[in-house]
Amino acid sequence: MKNFNLFTRKYFAAIAFIFVAFSSYSLSQNVTTPRNASPAAQLKQRIGLTDITVKYSRPKITLRGNDRTGKIWGQLVPYGLQKVNFPKPQEIPWRAGANENTTIHFSTDVAVEGKTLPAGKYGLHMIIHDPTKATVIFSKNHTSWGSFFYDQSEDALRVDVTTATIPKTELLTFSFINYGNNYGVLALDWEMKRIPFKIEIDAHKTILASYRNELRSIPGFGWRGWATAASYCLNNRTNLVEGLQWANNAVGRNKNFQTLGTRAGLNFLNGKTGDGNKDIDEAIPLGNKNQLNQMGYTYLNAKFYPTAIKIFEANAAKNPTDPNMFDSLGEAYKISGDKANAIKNLKKALSMNPPANVKANSEKLLKELGAL
Repeated sequence: MKNFNLFTRKYFAAIAFIFVAFSSYSLSQNVTTPRNASPAAQLKQRIGLTDITVKYSRPKITLRGNDRTGKIWGQLVPYGLQKVNFPKPQEIPWRAGANENTTIHFSTDVAVEGKTLPAGKYGLHMIIHDPTKATVIFSKNHTSWGSFFYDQSEDALRVDVTTATIPKTELLTFSFINYGNNYGVLALDWEMKRIPFKIEIDAHKTILASYRNELRSIPGFGWRGWATAASYCLNNRTNLVEGLQWANNAVGRNKNFQTLGTRAGLNFLNGKTGDGNKDIDEAIPLGNKNQLNQMGYTYLNAKFYPTAIKIFEANAAKNPTDPNMFDSLGEAYKISGDKANAIKNLKKALSMNPPANVKANSEKLLKELGAL
């Protein structure tokens, strides 16, 4: 019995130790709970091939039934820097949200309000100077809590912006209010204030860098990846020397209408007219009438008139019963300045009982030529 009591005391002592140890650990490692006052949010936007991600918390104007309209700017969010005593006496900017750091991540280099900012993740802070001016701060430190530990020496970039008045917005919201192929305007909206800033990317630089990287992987084993990259260079008249190399790789893997047509254009733009004409001669027999018509207009719009006419003539010869082929050929002659051949082919198109859209175009062009 004595031994049993000793064992029992030791057993319960061990249990008590484990309970206390576990309780101490649990106090510092709690489970994740929902945020009621300022829920977490995330905004993602792709511009070109650049991914932009904003992570933030969304405070409301109304807190526990108290409408704070008119008390946000200049009060809750003070004008200028805020004086705090924690963790030390200092002046700090606003965290551009609530709770932890508001963060923004760029997958490539960007320019914010015309100033360069390298790819990476940044803490986002703001200084509201007055009702119309603000400074947006991108900090290299993105892991701190709010702005309490903000250190100006960690700034990656500051830009000054003009704010705007907007309809009342209850929840603080980040959104892209405008964007295009190479830019986006990101704005913070809350209460009746908007704080916008423009983000620009070097579309050609980022897209070409992506192509170079991807073509070293699976896409580089087929022809389509090389053809797509070469077509981008041709359509945007950029990176022409490397674009021609990519076009050669595409043709080497699959000589077809698309790859030959793309290489022809890049040969012309690189001053290799003879090689371009050879590619056109090889491509023409491989294309259907729609492909050839589209190619003809591509060269026509690029003002390569002899090449465009060559393609349209070949298409008309391959499809002698299609009035649209002669309408396109007549239009090419008109644009190139050959009035006689333009009238001849447009009238031929009308003589073939063309569909309404072709008829309308031929008649319009003939009227412009004074031949109808």
